[in-house]
Amino acid sequence: MAAPAPDVLDHVQLNRALLARQLLLRRSDLGAVEAVEHLVGMQAQAPNPPYVGLWTRLAGFRTLDLAARVQSREVVRLALMRGTIHLVSARDCLRLRPVLAESLERSLNGTFGRKLAGLDLAEVVDLGVEALEKEAMTLGALGTLLAERWPEHDAFALANAVRGLVPLVQVPPRGLWGESGQAAHTTAVSWLGREPDEVPDPAAVVERYLAAFGPASVKDMQVWSGMTRLASVVGRLGTRLRVFRGTDGRRLYDLPEAPRPGPGTPAPVRFLPDFDNILLSHADRSRIITEERRRHVFTRNGLIRPTFLVDGFVAGMWRVDRERGAARLVLQPFAPLTRPVRDRLTEEGGRLLSFAAADSASAEVVFDGHP
Repeated sequence: MAAPAPDVLDHVQLNRALLARQLLLRRSDLGAVEAVEHLVGMQAQAPNPPYVGLWTRLAGFRTLDLAARVQSREVVRLALMRGTIHLVSARDCLRLRPVLAESLERSLNGTFGRKLAGLDLAEVVDLGVEALEKEAMTLGALGTLLAERWPEHDAFALANAVRGLVPLVQVPPRGLWGESGQAAHTTAVSWLGREPDEVPDPAAVVERYLAAFGPASVKDMQVWSGMTRLASVVGRLGTRLRVFRGTDGRRLYDLPEAPRPGPGTPAPVRFLPDFDNILLSHADRSRIITEERRRHVFTRNGLIRPTFLVDGFVAGMWRVDRERGAARLVLQPFAPLTRPVRDRLTEEGGRLLSFAAADSASAEVVFDGHP
């Protein structure tokens, strides 16, 4: 007897599952570290976006709730998934980095391979680690130091060889709310006082990805992580995963007991920060944003603009303008909004301003573009 065909999930069903797992259907009571772990890290090219990302997901979140964890070394910033800077817990730094080591080395070779040709990279790493464990340094300063030993090689490539082969974390004040300045690095081992996990566990990472982003295809998993050959990992998980199909026929995998709310589940308006991983973690992003709107949000120079969600999907972009002690939240919808939706966005936007521009003497929410 043939096995029954997998259930089909459309983009609205996938949307509601994603929102539930991303803590966007209702704000969670999780603490900052627990939420960062649940999300398997937060993309963090700039210091402030993870704070806004946690504010929109957690009940009663304050900037100090995360800043204190950065200072106490419970969370750290380093290059992980897709080779981009992520904010993760100290535990996940040590668990995820070994799993991603091969993909990070592959990325290093693809970007800097020619500039590093002929070098003994182990020697480069040894000198870099020795320097960084004496004093935290920017990548620029590290490259300058290494180029004194290898003057015929590109300084930036030398610094990135160390970052690509060794887990380097960015030290405070980088990662603190409102702080600026260049990122200084040291080794994760010296900062955390512990070694990374000796036995990488890609299957555990796949399961955690599904808990935060599923249901998902193998290609989705690979886009999120930057890893390859995950089909074999999924195969080894076997009956620990449930199989669905998308409307295009692709196989989607999920944890059997993970939340999959019905398509009629209400989705509140939500504000997402720049670079939010919810927009970056699938090959097929139709569950959260249309391709037409993605082209407005993703810039040619690699920026991902802040967005807001209406009924679970990206409906526009936002920014905060400041002038003479006043803060203005400017909303740019992609299409006309009903009055009730505008009212909900204005109310939630006021809460965002109270969080992100608490030091302003006055604040207002305005709409720019569609009425």
